[in-house]
Amino acid sequence: MGITATDISQRIIDAVLAQKLAPGTRLGEQPLALLFDCSRTIVREALTRLAARGIVTVSARRGWYLIAPSREEAREAFEARRVIELGLLRGRRALDKPALTRLKKHLAQEKAALRGDDVGARSFLLGDFHVCLAECLGNSLLADTLRDYTARTTLIAMLYQSSHEAAQSCQEHVAIVAALERGDAAGAEALMAAHLASVQSGLQLDTQTDDPLHQLRQALTPLASSAATAASVAPSTSRRPRAARRDGSDPADPAPAYLGALL
Repeated sequence: MGITATDISQRIIDAVLAQKLAPGTRLGEQPLALLFDCSRTIVREALTRLAARGIVTVSARRGWYLIAPSREEAREAFEARRVIELGLLRGRRALDKPALTRLKKHLAQEKAALRGDDVGARSFLLGDFHVCLAECLGNSLLADTLRDYTARTTLIAMLYQSSHEAAQSCQEHVAIVAALERGDAAGAEALMAAHLASVQSGLQLDTQTDDPLHQLRQALTPLASSAATAASVAPSTSRRPRAARRDGSDPADPAPAYLGALL
């Protein structure tokens, strides 16, 4: 049996969770069809499903792309995760032994990934913990929904340069499972709320501006040393600032002061 649209959409979600596909990545139908050795019809079906799930977007002129969430969409995604995950934990009894065994096995995989150098596996496992937890809590429908929101927040973390440490996430996951093992549902809920808040606070959401040139402006801001050099050149209202010649003679040959900031 050949590959299905479900297989392709799952592979794309997994690649997002592993941070192997960046926000805004173009997903061409023909390259994907060649990669998976299938028809463009199957690829289009997979991408259409992902669009309905809010993971990709399509433009009539530019094709299919992974989403690049705005700041407001980022906040909404975390709010949705809080509603789902805290709701799942609220009032829960102690997990049964098979569920705890599965969660502990997942935590062991997280710890092993932290010791290794496979960043993709580490990222995938940290995100998949939340899906695994939802499944262990007995709600596969919300687990599927949570997988999509986790993929969204993974793209958000890449887009807004998350500073949240992987090791910290793993430690927080361990504490949540320990609370569930004790039968402390309220404690697990509080720990999950703090965990999601910590992940969100690590994003550079509030430092962004509505200036469409913000990123370019920040990248091309003169370095401190270059700015100081430029400031030391006497201003002139009639012509551009001149730079001293290498031999120390009178500066007659003009050299734009801003060149040093771009080189």
